[in-house]
Amino acid sequence: MEYRETLYHVDGKVAVITLNRPDKLNAWTTRMAEEIQDATMTATEDENVNVIVITGAGRGFSAGADMSVLQDLGEGSGKKTAKEEKPKPTPQDVRPDFKQAYSYFPAVPKPIIAAINGPCAGISLVLTLFCDMRIAAADAKFTSAFVKRGLITEYGGSWLLPRIAGFGNAMDVWLTGRVFDGTEAKALGVVNRVLPQEDFLDNAMAIAHDMANNNSPRSMRIIKQQLWESLFQDLDTALDMAHTEMKASISSEDFKEGVSHFLQKRTPNFSGK
Repeated sequence: MEYRETLYHVDGKVAVITLNRPDKLNAWTTRMAEEIQDATMTATEDENVNVIVITGAGRGFSAGADMSVLQDLGEGSGKKTAKEEKPKPTPQDVRPDFKQAYSYFPAVPKPIIAAINGPCAGISLVLTLFCDMRIAAADAKFTSAFVKRGLITEYGGSWLLPRIAGFGNAMDVWLTGRVFDGTEAKALGVVNRVLPQEDFLDNAMAIAHDMANNNSPRSMRIIKQQLWESLFQDLDTALDMAHTEMKASISSEDFKEGVSHFLQKRTPNFSGK
């Protein structure tokens, strides 16, 4: 696929997907969504990639849906719903919840980090909620904006944010449509970490490289699956899954390497198997 609204490159064991419409604050389009999914699947299939980072070009992450798209919708050109949009096949056999147009990130067997370098609004905020980790610049500005446009919380945001930030904070974010910065986003539980604006992407990438180089890809894959599946499980089921997966881990190559590199005091060389 030719990328016109995103950039894709691999830096060591980290794949970087950059929303690339800086003159429009990386405003969201259907084309951009398709390119992000294509790039994510490319990173998934690359055996040398252990972690995926999504960020924005220029001074913003994404200002949300392009206003020209919203105008077309208001004039009746029609917008496909998440169920109507046809995502590419997910990389593994997963539950139907993770097979819709904007819910495929949990099915990707590699950690996905949103490096939120600037304004993040509307649909792009929902996109970051599907990521496994969210790292924000302290000065980044967040807003849902849906209530300001006569819209509702779309693409699973109403399900995700209460589970990530708590019911009350989700109500605050979605019902007010107010603007808050990265520091408050951390306090609300919307993001995991906040970094200074200066050298933000370099520092966010350092976190990604540490994970990609020093953690077992197999362990990260299974832990990610455990956590996303836990949202649908009772405790008994989660315990059964943990018991099964721990037995499998102990017989894995990565477990043997994990013990060996620690005892030998050397850099790990995990195979992901």
